[in-house]
Amino acid sequence: MKELNGRELAGFIKERQAHQVRHLRAIKKFPKLVIFYDNESPVITKYISLKEKYGADIHVDVEVRKLDAPNAAEMVREAANDDTVSGIIVQLPLAECDMSILDLIPNKKDVDGLRGERDTATAMAIHWLLTGYGVELPSLRLAVVGRGKLVGAPLLKMWKDSNYDVEMFHRGDDLMRLHDFDVIVTATGVPGLITSEMVKEGAVVVDAGTASEKGVIVGDVAEEVRERDDLTITPKIGGVGPLTVAMLFENVIRATSE
Repeated sequence: MKELNGRELAGFIKERQAHQVRHLRAIKKFPKLVIFYDNESPVITKYISLKEKYGADIHVDVEVRKLDAPNAAEMVREAANDDTVSGIIVQLPLAECDMSILDLIPNKKDVDGLRGERDTATAMAIHWLLTGYGVELPSLRLAVVGRGKLVGAPLLKMWKDSNYDVEMFHRGDDLMRLHDFDVIVTATGVPGLITSEMVKEGAVVVDAGTASEKGVIVGDVAEEVRERDDLTITPKIGGVGPLTVAMLFENVIRATSE
């Protein structure tokens, strides 16, 4: 089995970003990311802590603010109008607040891409991960499982815009058809959804699904898939996640530089 190690690629990006931030601070430009959330699920808590640590490592200020549902729109507007804030993200899923608050984030500060006006950080991370490991996407059949706002829908659009041979699978579709595809990207949050008989020999598998099962964060791919030695696959930890965080901060730095 060959691993698609996003942590390794993110390490190189992080080193460059730290240098960029030092330069920005030297000219009195201070990158700042505000993270909004409204529930404390293990998955959300984990992802927020990863972003806080990454920001601290490259000296980008990160503020985490819990949304008060009745005042959520006002809180997001305040950050949107604050000239000291370079980027804003709303950590999904939301438990109480309405998704319409995403529309209050100015395009320049939408570093996660959730407004739909740019590629999302997670979709870009998956693309970078595959191309960084030499996966020749234009010549392969690509499957995206799950049409969520963060991963599936934007990744499908990105690859269709590039004229790649890509197909979307969602709830109710025959997942046994995945066996016909060379690359499978899954992001449904359904543990164990992708089983070995769905995956052809020599396929590339990107597991971007996240769910909490008995306090442990798990992906979409069944353990039997990971036991195979013929696949190229993301590890349980350190696949898409580290590159997604790197992409977020890439956008924060870019927004500060403009």
